[in-house]
Amino acid sequence: MNNFDIFNFKVIEADGIFMFKNKNTTLGFVRFNNKGEVEYIFVNPTFRKQGLATKLLKLVKQKTNKEIILQEPISPLGLKLLNSLNKWK
Repeated sequence: MNNFDIFNFKVIEADGIFMFKNKNTTLGFVRFNNKGEVEYIFVNPTFRKQGLATKLLKLVKQKTNKEIILQEPISPLGLKLLNSLNKWK
């Protein structure tokens, strides 16, 4: 994988969604509500392990000004992400 791709993305914001896209694909996105509840988060497998999920969640936290809550069900990767969120507190 070419690491330069991860730095050439734009942030797209829609109602309850943040998305990272580059010229070729969607790197990741998060769907959330005004309570800070994350309904869905996805990072393209090609771009995982580079901090994109954390960046998406930080955008949600800034936008909602609430603590992040991951809605059930939580996948094994989601549990790892939840553990990293607990480090923010």
